[in-house]
Amino acid sequence: MAPCPFCNIDHSRIMIANDHALAIMDGFPLSPGHALVIPRRHIASLFEATKDEREALLDLLEQTRTELIGQYNPDGFNIGINDGAYAGQTVMHLHIHLIPRYKGDQQDPRGGVRWIFPNKAVYWK
Repeated sequence: MAPCPFCNIDHSRIMIANDHALAIMDGFPLSPGHALVIPRRHIASLFEATKDEREALLDLLEQTRTELIGQYNPDGFNIGINDGAYAGQTVMHLHIHLIPRYKGDQQDPRGGVRWIFPNKAVYWK
């Protein structure tokens, strides 16, 4: 089994950190500023996180958002967690995607994360 890429992150990649979590830029960004918020403890699911870890993750998510607004000036964000292999999780260490969105990056951004099922994404018609 390959070592976990999030358990031994090079310190130079860390944008912001607290006692329970850290934030890095995504290695395969979907948009400029795509970041990941990751617990320090190796857990696969948000549902395994302690209350303190959840609070730390959300606090760091907010701090990372503030940093990205200052650096990239996005028009919105998608926030996502792939929880489990059948939800698309490929690295089995919890990580929260913070994906900046920009006016014009998609012709019609409505539906956001619902597009994982394209035939169900357009619910407003």
